[in-house]
Amino acid sequence: MGARLVRALGAATAVYSAAIMIRPVWLARPCALVDANGDVPASTATLIRALGARDVMIGTAMTLARDARASQTVSMCRVAADLSDAVIFGAVLSGQQRAKVAGFAAGWGALCAGAAAGLRSGRTR
Repeated sequence: MGARLVRALGAATAVYSAAIMIRPVWLARPCALVDANGDVPASTATLIRALGARDVMIGTAMTLARDARASQTVSMCRVAADLSDAVIFGAVLSGQQRAKVAGFAAGWGALCAGAAAGLRSGRTR
């Protein structure tokens, strides 16, 4: 189950990340990073696309990894990215956005860590 779960989490990560590269507002809006008109400032869209590109690559690597060691390594990259996102968004956002966005990033990181732990314990099917 561990390897399948890592691949599924990787695929979900890659798909969502590609989506926010195309439509940065899908991340900007929950983070309250839109302007008064609901538009995403160009500089914010650029940074969201950079995060999206990073996560497309990590998600794709999780999906394509074919042995436990590679899956563990790339899963830990995913965990590190998610936890750093949780810390950064938690530090700069306020109120409901902080809890929602930082909590989601931390939760996704924990889910990926759990999947990687399944690989370490030998449950790789």
